[in-house]
Amino acid sequence: MSGGKETLQEQRRLKLRRLRERGIDPYPRSCHRSHTAQEAASLFEEAERSGSLPLPDVSLTGRIVARRGMGKLTFLDLRDSSGKVQLYLSTRNLSPEAQLLLQDLDIGDHVGAQGKMLRTRTGEVSLEAKDIVLLSKALHPLPEKWHGLTDTEARYRQRYLDLIANQEVKSAFQVRSRVIAAIRCFLDSRGFLEVETPVLQSKAGGAMARPFITHHNALDRDLYLRIATELHLKRLIIGGLDKVYEIGRIFRNEGIDSRHNPEFTTLESYQAYADYRDVMAMVEEMVAAVAGDVLGVAKISYNGQEIDLTPPWPRLALREAILQRTGIDFQEYRDADALRAKVASLDIQVDKAMGRGKLIDRLLSEKVEPNLIQPIFLLDYPTELSPLAKAKPQDPSLVERFEAFIGGMEIANAFTELNDPVEQRERFAQQARLRQAGDEEADLPDEDFLQAMEYGMPPCGGLGVGIDRLAMLLTDSPSIRDVILFPQMRD
Repeated sequence: MSGGKETLQEQRRLKLRRLRERGIDPYPRSCHRSHTAQEAASLFEEAERSGSLPLPDVSLTGRIVARRGMGKLTFLDLRDSSGKVQLYLSTRNLSPEAQLLLQDLDIGDHVGAQGKMLRTRTGEVSLEAKDIVLLSKALHPLPEKWHGLTDTEARYRQRYLDLIANQEVKSAFQVRSRVIAAIRCFLDSRGFLEVETPVLQSKAGGAMARPFITHHNALDRDLYLRIATELHLKRLIIGGLDKVYEIGRIFRNEGIDSRHNPEFTTLESYQAYADYRDVMAMVEEMVAAVAGDVLGVAKISYNGQEIDLTPPWPRLALREAILQRTGIDFQEYRDADALRAKVASLDIQVDKAMGRGKLIDRLLSEKVEPNLIQPIFLLDYPTELSPLAKAKPQDPSLVERFEAFIGGMEIANAFTELNDPVEQRERFAQQARLRQAGDEEADLPDEDFLQAMEYGMPPCGGLGVGIDRLAMLLTDSPSIRDVILFPQMRD
């Protein structure tokens, strides 16, 4: 098979030499296109209905994805970003130079063609080409079954082939783009201001995660790739920007699986004078609105199950959710060692470095989260898991935090933000003790942020949404790699 592939490449390189010898530039700088394939087809069909044929000539461009010959007729399927159109080429319409060029064209080449739109005897809307030009000579053949590249590793590593071969992949990324646009529209309409905060940071704070470290030569110091945008966005709340949001890339030095990639995209928003219940209402409205804008419906299918995104979504205390699924009331286990033994009795893997908060989080991820298919909010998390959230007045061991789950995965996380600088300093000190005990993901203190808080931070509701996971839901994609154009891959 390898030898055959090399022969095909050699044949293409031979054609490339022939083209150059005839004075043809196989990679010209530009080409005029009057319409996309879809525009040209729609224009013709409208002219058919209105009786206004024939139309003026059109110029189309695209990649050849199929070729068929019938005597003096050649049919090429031409695909551009809008869709596919058939080129109808007859020797009686083409110049000798164009006919010669046609012999040296291969599937995968980009071409431009000019002529009139018509409907063939088989009923297919086509362009009857009067002229054809080469725009880019492909030196590699497309995958054997170009319409069905199925090797998953190849699809992710060579996304360009995936996009060429699988039109549904292109559609998924178009949906992702529209999701982000719809989120922006939703927040902008509510008076939020989109901002940008640093990717390179002196402290990697705002989340419990291991950061990537890099070195700045001119400053001769190590910097971190951000693990969250939270602490800088809160600085803006302190500065008087009452509603802010950022959609941006986040970097976490963690494992790779179907729901995690070391770099991913989040939405974070912060609203002064709001709490987590205000944010909760906004989240359910936003997700339903985005689905409506992008898909036209609030009911979606994910992993073979119908999911209704229509608000309101149920609210359930985290304590109750874990109790229902495991029989463990974590509030009865204030000691980490006792809780660790209880969690281990459920055949859940634990280690001695896991504190009480991490153990509760493990119960959630192992026993509860996979069962949360319909949209639901889980409320009120242990303080150990949420060092930046405000404690509940009735029980300071819990904080006003929610996570939103759909399709068996977390898609949003939100707090009533802690705005007491004294308590925040103590929370960071607690995290430092956890880090000393072996928790590499414990939150790092940020002295500059603490100083900013001391100037006065208003009550605030904060939100984080995983854009990639939301895109997974709305495109019915089983893996995060299906909605990230260039995911990280193992060697």
